[in-house]
Amino acid sequence: MPRPPRLSPDAVTAALAELPGWSGDADGLRRSVELPSFADAVAAVVRIGFAAEAMDHHPDVDLRWRTLHLTLVSHSAGGVSELDLELARRIDALLPG
Repeated sequence: MPRPPRLSPDAVTAALAELPGWSGDADGLRRSVELPSFADAVAAVVRIGFAAEAMDHHPDVDLRWRTLHLTLVSHSAGGVSELDLELARRIDALLPG
């Protein structure tokens, strides 16, 4: 199945307006979130992992004690695609505000 193409910078900027907590540009989306404890952060990584695997689209996840740093980019598209936006939405549903 073909993967979605890279989005234009304007499309990414418009999408970011509807994704509070996320930043970035057409080259990648980023979000950092602090969880109450290390165990909560690890559990969040597991939830994100299952959501990403279901989409066959995998984020870069950096866990630092209880803070997650997430980066989304569609390497096959050379930047942000609709897959990244959808994964960001799904991640938002799994994480606290």
